[in-house]
Amino acid sequence: MTEQPAPQSLERIETMPLGIVVERRRGVTAWADWSWRPVSVIPGAGPVDPPGRLLMEGEGWTHSHAATLTLELFRTDTEGYRLNLSQDPPRLWVVMRPGTDGEELVPFTVTASAHEGEGYQVGADVVETVPMPAEVIALVRDFVEQHHVDVPFHKRERKRYFEKEDRRR
Repeated sequence: MTEQPAPQSLERIETMPLGIVVERRRGVTAWADWSWRPVSVIPGAGPVDPPGRLLMEGEGWTHSHAATLTLELFRTDTEGYRLNLSQDPPRLWVVMRPGTDGEELVPFTVTASAHEGEGYQVGADVVETVPMPAEVIALVRDFVEQHHVDVPFHKRERKRYFEKEDRRR
């Protein structure tokens, strides 16, 4: 009798390498020669060396594979992934920081969590969203289905510091 292989389950932390495609466009103000923004991701991309490999170019703009970052999914953040998957279309948040030359922006991290993406927006980081590719949607959806646990809302009762009789004095 042949044993059937057990269905492969996802780990508590799931990862996927994503190539970050960044657009460099000629600036329209006197304060910046160039503007930088992520435009897409490449699921399963390998490392890029040197960073900034040119993919496409046009008049006044270029698209380059700026970096390969690891998308990490944590089972404690499934609520943020569910919220993202309920949007049309689901998005990935790419966080960019100034590079060593101080002019270009380089990808720092990428997340599928709406909560984590919002958290990065309060600092000096540049946070932009890009459409989530179908392969990433499938991974995130499977991860949420396997690990999400609804936590019921419990209204906290207000703690009284004085008894009712003590307040009358």
